[in-house]
Amino acid sequence: MKTKRNFTRAEVTRKQEKRIREGHPWIYEDEITQMDIPEENGCFVDVFSSKGTYLGTGMYSEHSKIRIRLLGNNANEQYDDAFFLRRLKYAVEYRMDVMGEDFANCRLIHGEADGMPGVTVDKYGPVLVSEISTYGMDIRKDLLYRGLKDLLAEKGYTVSGIYERSDSELRTKEGLAKVTGWVTEYTEKEIPVLEINENGILYDVDIINGQKTGFFLDQKYNRLSVRKLAAGKNVLDCCTHTGSFAINAAYGKAVQVTALDVSETALEMARKNACKNHLEEKIHFVQADVFEYLEECLRSHTRYDFIVLDPPAFTKSRSTVRNASHGYERINTLAMRILPRGGYLATCSCSHFMSTEMFREMLAESARKAGVTIHIIEENHASPDHPRLMNVPETDYLKFFLIQVI
Repeated sequence: MKTKRNFTRAEVTRKQEKRIREGHPWIYEDEITQMDIPEENGCFVDVFSSKGTYLGTGMYSEHSKIRIRLLGNNANEQYDDAFFLRRLKYAVEYRMDVMGEDFANCRLIHGEADGMPGVTVDKYGPVLVSEISTYGMDIRKDLLYRGLKDLLAEKGYTVSGIYERSDSELRTKEGLAKVTGWVTEYTEKEIPVLEINENGILYDVDIINGQKTGFFLDQKYNRLSVRKLAAGKNVLDCCTHTGSFAINAAYGKAVQVTALDVSETALEMARKNACKNHLEEKIHFVQADVFEYLEECLRSHTRYDFIVLDPPAFTKSRSTVRNASHGYERINTLAMRILPRGGYLATCSCSHFMSTEMFREMLAESARKAGVTIHIIEENHASPDHPRLMNVPETDYLKFFLIQVI
């Protein structure tokens, strides 16, 4: 089959053909059986089966193990500037629909889930923070920035600055240099720390030195779930980071909140956020390793009514997922043993390698080891501005379970 374009042509294995037909957009180097010499790095590639059936079109990356990232399967699409501007329009209008008033601070672009591989853009009021990790999108980023600023202006929203945080190790694997800084063409003035309002709570967002793009917007509604159950309880927030779960618990009229983190830098930010909301008297900040602290609580018979576990990803590769599962099991078992009958546990994983099914099985094993039975109250994922793409498990990374020990 021929297309109406003069793109580079590649053929893939039957195994890869099956994955593409199931909806997965990644084509690895060893799944390509034949390929023309690419015009240039980042160019478009038409992908075919071994029998010559057109499967889709993607962007070529000569250094990455993911050699082609598919964009679509329309043989007549030109994949020009207008194509990417339409993708931006769909993404922004989707957030306006699903986030409503929360559109002020939300994720605008969520990579593959929005058909823009490796692109993350978060909106903090009038400032956009981007992270781009793929070669094909990096060479088109000026189009994305200009398109977003113009599109938001059409919708009545001002963009006063764009800050790029393209500093992940994924850039190296794509043959790209790490880039951080204000995109001067789209920035009126530099703002080192932003203030946002999420669910009625104020936070400072350090877009320059903070993790990722400065704030974890994906837990927006899970934080509300913790707030709703916190009244009258003694709450322990483990791995508090910027203090968001701890502050929500205090805002929800918890009797006492302990915010725990191994990083003094994180605790300093959490303290500032607590003070910003006049809740510093209700929160006790502790610098400690979470495993050591929970084990000491068990030894000293220290009890909490409500424990929040939101650790960093215990695994960032498939090869270490078994060890990570043991880590999740250990931390959740300790928490379940500390909680009294009727106590609550909010527990999370932010690794897509730890699937929802694996996480659920881990919780069952943790309950067995702790000698308790648990109710599952809520089973959530990231907020809807971080959509999950069917048949692409990599987009389903955040798991949030709210349970009761009985």
